[in-house]
Amino acid sequence: MKKQSKKIFEFPTTIVLLFMIMIAVLILTWIVPSGQFERIELDGRTVVVPGSYTKIDNNPQNIFSLFTAIPKGFKEVESIVFFIFVVGGAFYIINETGIINAWLKKIIKVFNGKEYLAITIIMLVLGFAGTTIGLKEETLMMIPLGIAMANAFGFDDLTGVAMISFGAAFGFYTAVINPFSLGIAQEIAELPLFSGIKLRLIMFVVYWIITSSYVVIYARKIKKNPNKYVNANLIFEEQKSNVEPNNFILWSVTLVVLSTFAIILFGVFKYDWFIVEIGACFLIMSLICGLLNGKSFNEVSDSMIIGMGELIEPAMVVVFARAILVIMEDGLILDTIVNYLTNIVSSFPGIIAAMGFYIIQILINFVIPASTGQAATTMPIMTPIADSVGITRQTAVLAYMLGSGFMDSIIPTAGVLMAQLSIGKIDYKRWVKFAAPLVAIWMLVGVLFLGVAYYIGYGPF
Repeated sequence: MKKQSKKIFEFPTTIVLLFMIMIAVLILTWIVPSGQFERIELDGRTVVVPGSYTKIDNNPQNIFSLFTAIPKGFKEVESIVFFIFVVGGAFYIINETGIINAWLKKIIKVFNGKEYLAITIIMLVLGFAGTTIGLKEETLMMIPLGIAMANAFGFDDLTGVAMISFGAAFGFYTAVINPFSLGIAQEIAELPLFSGIKLRLIMFVVYWIITSSYVVIYARKIKKNPNKYVNANLIFEEQKSNVEPNNFILWSVTLVVLSTFAIILFGVFKYDWFIVEIGACFLIMSLICGLLNGKSFNEVSDSMIIGMGELIEPAMVVVFARAILVIMEDGLILDTIVNYLTNIVSSFPGIIAAMGFYIIQILINFVIPASTGQAATTMPIMTPIADSVGITRQTAVLAYMLGSGFMDSIIPTAGVLMAQLSIGKIDYKRWVKFAAPLVAIWMLVGVLFLGVAYYIGYGPF
């Protein structure tokens, strides 16, 4: 028999890719000079003191640091890892009840012949959630549903992931009233909370049209050319129930799920709930849904463990992505990179500085992919620079918002994205090929809006 020849080069898996980036960053700690900003507490957040950067003794990381960064990273994202596991267990239990298939059939019947309209509506709803309550990590629980829905409409797995990921993303980035990015940035820049809303509303509509059109165009290609169709790899496919749930299970479990989401929304707005509280709600929901489905406590526990086990890889992807930042922080090069980039911006006047802000935020996004962390690090520096080069603080905030988000839909250091791809079993190389054109369009449109903001004196100041 003829032996199959091994490929000379295979594109690395997500974990391997992130580990390779960790090695590259570790090498940088031996090359880039160490430095630090002074930091102070402001309303419970640690922010940078502008102009306080000082060089310090280098602290290059060694090979052992490469591996200690992983448990350190795990500690810093333990709440997100917990949430991912809970999502896996919860979806598994709910899927066992059969209500997902039942409701999918109803949705397909409603949108029969209107599949593309369904895509645009779903993305509008997710975009609204992203732009108001900062929907991001929560999308992890929706990826399997997005794939199942896309698959039912005759589209591939990539369409399902794109609906969920891009839907929440464009809303989060335009941040009409997103408290986790816009709210923090405006507070640091001493702007009225959620001021300048009219331009951001226009941005939201424009980005929704662009993003949903991009996904619809791709879905049409899949529909017209079945040879491009890729069967969805549902992570819980082996447990997919073909049994129709009785009316009691259908309506009681549905009521529990909807009530849980209502309680979560109330908690987020009223009590500032985040991952830990949301995860606790999902645990309670899982227990109730399992019992309503006739399971014993032992059986509910077993189902939770199986579902959690399916999401070990996405959870570890988040850990490895965070470990990259840990190496930069321990190697004391993160502040040096931020300081160097902001010094470049301060040398440019007017609209060139506004565009410079945008580019710098995009570059910094590679090393600080978390919007909240990026705001706390860069906005205290960017605000006085904006004053000195003659652009409004609101324009500087807009540059931060646009620059700190778009690359999160493509860079491997974005933990949520990599977890989404792992849950949907989408190869990273395949995703980049698909998403890169849209990200480029997003960024070019961002340039246009920044130009508008500069020329209208986007304010109030």
